[in-house]
Amino acid sequence: MPLTPEAQMIVDAASAAFPALGTDVLHATEARRLLAARAAPAVEPIPVAEVRERRVPGPPGAPEVRVRIYRPESAVAAAPTVVFCHGGGFVLCSLDSHDRFCRAMAVGAEAIVVSVDYRQAPEHRFPAAAEDAYAALCWVADHAASLGGDPARLVVAGDSAGGNLAAVTALLARDRGGPEIARQLLLYPMLDPACATESYRQNADGYFTTAAHLRWYWRQYLGSHDGAGPYANPLDADLSGLPAAHIVTAEFDPLRDEGEDYGQRLRQAGVAAEIQRYDGMFHGFMSMADHLPEAVRANTAAYAAVRTASAERRPTRARTRAVTEH
Repeated sequence: MPLTPEAQMIVDAASAAFPALGTDVLHATEARRLLAARAAPAVEPIPVAEVRERRVPGPPGAPEVRVRIYRPESAVAAAPTVVFCHGGGFVLCSLDSHDRFCRAMAVGAEAIVVSVDYRQAPEHRFPAAAEDAYAALCWVADHAASLGGDPARLVVAGDSAGGNLAAVTALLARDRGGPEIARQLLLYPMLDPACATESYRQNADGYFTTAAHLRWYWRQYLGSHDGAGPYANPLDADLSGLPAAHIVTAEFDPLRDEGEDYGQRLRQAGVAAEIQRYDGMFHGFMSMADHLPEAVRANTAAYAAVRTASAERRPTRARTRAVTEH
């Protein structure tokens, strides 16, 4: 099926306003300038009980990490706590760009949501973003109870490049002996720098996020690094012993196949993985719940995955916080 009519309208408008990354626009500073110049839509923020920011310890030898913490009115004692990494190809977007999405998740999932302002490429290449996400997870695990959450109900989540960081954070937590994670929530995750799947060929152009965009993002993030290794490409990892995953993909997304492949590989490794593809949809559609019924359905299922998260106790090694080797 083609894009739904509502999705086609959104894709056309978004494509017209977005920089031609990797072709006409080659520098991150220029891409950010162009995006900042766009008029932001005037919408009322989704009300929550509390939003506050703080800085938490970063990786060894690195700066502190800024986080934004959302607590909904509906949060109960021992609520699930979500460590969320925003998308943007490791280069773009911010706490502000995903503020509405995090508010909606906090309310819909009845969860504490901690959004991570990780260092971005190309100024800070791999593995800076992943290390920041892991450092934030360690802090949240140690402070979940004081935030109103349950340390046994930790969720790592992210969209697009943030989905990569969530998956990598789960790997780091397993490999470093903790913290214990209850669930991964991977929303059209950007996992494989090879950019060579069938969905890349089928959806290279015409659906807002293009193959050229994604290749440019990977170049910014990896630089001269060849991309091999599980903390850049989770598809290269041993996936045993990871937390259960809820994975969302979109039919007209270059990233569709790698997200679904990751879910299948998790299953083969004995990890419970729910894979939900939304036909007629495009990369990033879940942020359009005000306009797309498919986004409402996808968000509702994702929120349910968060609400039902409960850690399966697995043997862990003593926690370390060593910086990932380049």
